[in-house]
Amino acid sequence: MEERDRLENPVETRLQLFLILTPFVGFFPALWTLYRREGTLEQKAVCRLAILLAFSWLMGHILLEAGAISAESWTIPLLFTSSLFTTSYFIISLGLMVRVWKRQPVWLPGISRLAEKVLGKHLS
Repeated sequence: MEERDRLENPVETRLQLFLILTPFVGFFPALWTLYRREGTLEQKAVCRLAILLAFSWLMGHILLEAGAISAESWTIPLLFTSSLFTTSYFIISLGLMVRVWKRQPVWLPGISRLAEKVLGKHLS
């Protein structure tokens, strides 16, 4: 088990987790944290999860928008699906931020494990 640094501020750590879990914007501090190989194990896990969520949203959004542009009869359903996808991304991020606020573990069933498998090898 990793011993907590005496100079580490738990309030500052929680604020960093809030910033990392912010939709769209949190991708960059998460990537920076993993790139510099700093932070606790919990912070690294949250960073991997935030990066996977943001990347998944971006790819899904691009594919749905491209489909809406290219398909004449499916434009409205694809745009509606894209808006639901974006709303889901915001709600999931907000739910994870609530878990940080309540000091509960930040994880999503299946997705957190996938983030550890996929990004754990490349960004740690």
